[in-house]
Amino acid sequence: MSEQIIAHLRPKAVAERTFAKGEHLFHRDDPVRALFVVTSGCVNLVRHQADGSPAVLQRSTPGTVLAEASVFSERYHCHAVATMETEALLVPAVEVRRLLQRDLSFATKWLAHLSQELQSARKRSEIASLRTVGARLDAWIAWNDGMLPTKGEWRHLADEIGVSPEALYREISKRRRSGCRDFRSGS
Repeated sequence: MSEQIIAHLRPKAVAERTFAKGEHLFHRDDPVRALFVVTSGCVNLVRHQADGSPAVLQRSTPGTVLAEASVFSERYHCHAVATMETEALLVPAVEVRRLLQRDLSFATKWLAHLSQELQSARKRSEIASLRTVGARLDAWIAWNDGMLPTKGEWRHLADEIGVSPEALYREISKRRRSGCRDFRSGS
C-alpha cells in the first residue's frame, strides 16, 4: 500500500491495538466501524468453506489496510485473524469515506490501490481454480518473478494458494530431488 495513503489515514486513527496470535480483529457479520492499518505482524482475512476448511482471502502485513473493500459495507464478510502478534491502527470507516469524498489526491491513490488488489484477487482466483498443487505453485511462481519465498514463509504460501503446508512441502521437495531449476528459492 502506498505510504501516501497511510500518511492520510494515520492522523485519523482513534486507537492502536495489539492483537495476540489467533485473536480476531473482527468476525464475519460484525458491523463495520473501523478499518485497520497493520503496523506490525500479520492478519489473514478468512472465510470458512462448507466443509469447514479456511480460505484466506487477504494476507495483510505491515503497511497495509485490512479489509479496505469494506469501507462502504455495513458488515464484514469474513473473519480477520492475527497469524502472529500484530499491531494495528483503527481508523473509523466514516473518516475514510470523508477522505474519499473531500480529497481527490487520496481518492485517486485509493482507487489505484483497489485496482491492484482486484488484479491480485483475480490471480488468486485463477490459482484456486487449478487442480494440482504443482499447477498452483507454477502459477504463483510465474506471477512472482520466478521466486519462491524463504522457507519460513512456505506456510503462508500454502495458505495463499489453497493447499495444505504438507502438500506444498512435498511438491517443493519433489522438484528439488528432480533437479528442477525453474524457480529461484529465497531459502
